[in-house]
Amino acid sequence: MSTRGNDRQIDNIEFNVTDIARSKAFYGAAFGWTFTDYGPTYSEFTDGRLTGGFTTGEPVRPGGPLVILYADDLAQTQSRLQAAGATISREAFAFPGGRRFHFIDPDGYELAVWTAE
Repeated sequence: MSTRGNDRQIDNIEFNVTDIARSKAFYGAAFGWTFTDYGPTYSEFTDGRLTGGFTTGEPVRPGGPLVILYADDLAQTQSRLQAAGATISREAFAFPGGRRFHFIDPDGYELAVWTAE
């Protein structure tokens, strides 16, 4: 994920895919995206402005890609989201480069928040 660290801004979009190589070939050919692989289940893409990722670590789900926001303080952001009415759908977990949690907004959309802590 990006290391820009712009608090409370969209920072990353993650696609759950069934075949990373196929997704890289498609988006590379269609849009000229470039890629950095982080093991067999994750590849980061960039379009020159925004980064995102393809992962096979979770099932493909309807509703589109996972939008990921950045937060300087993960716990404070989680508290703020819960106070605003969000439901935490996946508790904070570590991954190479940081920590993140997932939440459900009032309309049922799942989003995530990460930090590089």
